[in-house]
Amino acid sequence: MKSHRKSLAFIFAAVGWFAVIAQFLLMLNNSVLPLGENIVRFFSFFTILTNLLVALFFTLQALGIRKFDGGALTAITVYITIVGLVYQVLLRQLWTPTGLQKVVDELLHSVMPVVTIGYWYCYGHRHGVFYNQVPKWLVFPFFYLGYILVRGYFSGFYPYPFMDVAMLGLPKVIGNAAGMVVLFMLVSLFFVYVGRKLKELG
Repeated sequence: MKSHRKSLAFIFAAVGWFAVIAQFLLMLNNSVLPLGENIVRFFSFFTILTNLLVALFFTLQALGIRKFDGGALTAITVYITIVGLVYQVLLRQLWTPTGLQKVVDELLHSVMPVVTIGYWYCYGHRHGVFYNQVPKWLVFPFFYLGYILVRGYFSGFYPYPFMDVAMLGLPKVIGNAAGMVVLFMLVSLFFVYVGRKLKELG
């Protein structure tokens, strides 16, 4: 079982790293901006940051370098679930990628959320998942929100249209941000609830 778990982690890590690296190269190929600005913008997407966390997690699992408790994996699963949900509901209809970009797009927003949730279901819910961990899981999204709003104010670049102050205005963006916070809380509570119920069932 342990060998099977490591094999899965290795495959998922490889897919995750491929998707992130390929997305970076595609972004560079399709951009006329300076390299430094491209790099900053690339790492300004919650999708990229979260997929990096997922790829790193699976890499460490595959190598057996570090053990994570259920709370850490659940937090990562919450983040990547949000990535998938927001993309499917709010962003998918905004563009129609083709070729390699379509493949990478699906890997980042559909495949990695599904495999991470599956891995969590199989291995991550049994130990160390508690409701009092939820506020700590919200720290990362809060810092991210602050970062994109501050940088967007000075640069004019907002990675997601529903957070674009220049286009929507600050009151609307604050409302959208509040909605995202509620979504993070609900998804976090859902995973804790399901994890604890699964633990009770053995």
